[in-house]
Amino acid sequence: MAHGSGDSVGRRAYRVLVGSFTLTKSETDKAAKRFKAALRRRLKESRATELMGFALDHVEPGRAVLRLDVRPRHKQLHGVVHGGILAAMADTAAAIAAYTVLPKGTTLATVELSINYLEPVPEGRVKAEARVLRVGRNFVVAECEIRIQNGSLAAKALLTFGAAVGHSLGK
Repeated sequence: MAHGSGDSVGRRAYRVLVGSFTLTKSETDKAAKRFKAALRRRLKESRATELMGFALDHVEPGRAVLRLDVRPRHKQLHGVVHGGILAAMADTAAAIAAYTVLPKGTTLATVELSINYLEPVPEGRVKAEARVLRVGRNFVVAECEIRIQNGSLAAKALLTFGAAVGHSLGK
């Protein structure tokens, strides 16, 4: 099976999350819960995501779902959610999905983000569902669909992350 294909990504992420295929179901569930709790804590530590109001709904190997309850602060002059908020949401969800399939200590940086806005988002709850498409030696490619409360596709993004083990983005 090719490196980075769906099954390979899932198995590799499973090993990263729980460390072994020999764990019992209850041990696996406990490890997954600890991982989700740690992700939620890290998300709260980020001032940007806290200010924007993103919350982690779901995470599993190669996938992540964020939610946003639209508030007046998210809207631009025409009364709909600003495109930059949606782009940041897609970027954050895709980065979380990418981290689930990478070894601990890997640093990610977005190198490309392309987003198509398909429908305005006036109110309600927005969900961004990201999925890893390919894991390479130095890059991770992911996609993210942003849907409004009625299930309509509001935006679709394709993202590429640079991934490096043992590097820091700070000085």
